[in-house]
Amino acid sequence: MKVAQTSCTRLEPISKSGLDELIKQGKANPNAIKTLKCKTIAEGKFRHANYIRNLPAYIVDEPPTLLGEDSAPNPSEALLAALGSCLAVGIHANAVANDIVIYKLELKLEADINITSVWGSGDLSQDKPLGFSAIRVKVDLESNASKEREKELIAHAKKYSPVANTLEKAVSVSINESINR
Repeated sequence: MKVAQTSCTRLEPISKSGLDELIKQGKANPNAIKTLKCKTIAEGKFRHANYIRNLPAYIVDEPPTLLGEDSAPNPSEALLAALGSCLAVGIHANAVANDIVIYKLELKLEADINITSVWGSGDLSQDKPLGFSAIRVKVDLESNASKEREKELIAHAKKYSPVANTLEKAVSVSINESINR
């Protein structure tokens, strides 16, 4: 696994004044809801282009063991990346809010998944566990805070992580089919 290296002695922080303004806005309008959007287009085989805002396509594929071409993370790996990034954002933002300097922040995620149902076309035993059965996150954090304070920072980030909360609770998923003929 290739890991990005940095020559910085500390993680470049986000804008403290920008964070303070976001905090102020959140407290002023605690019921604000934002709708996030993604358009997914199948490109062939198991490769999909996902369009979010005006960003370049975010590609998702499958590894050869799952009949893909291994050109990008698979959907489950993308979910792990979303969780890792969300937790890292929370740790970083709360460190800045509490005047904690981060020197290193790395998260290693792994998850267990039974893939024998093959997207609903393989082993369809009624007791088949679908999706992740466990996710483990290891946080490697170096900062100017005590180890106890770092643990509190990580726990706080998990508690308020939108992605972690989405994974830990039942979320309504509705699919409306559009059949064009």
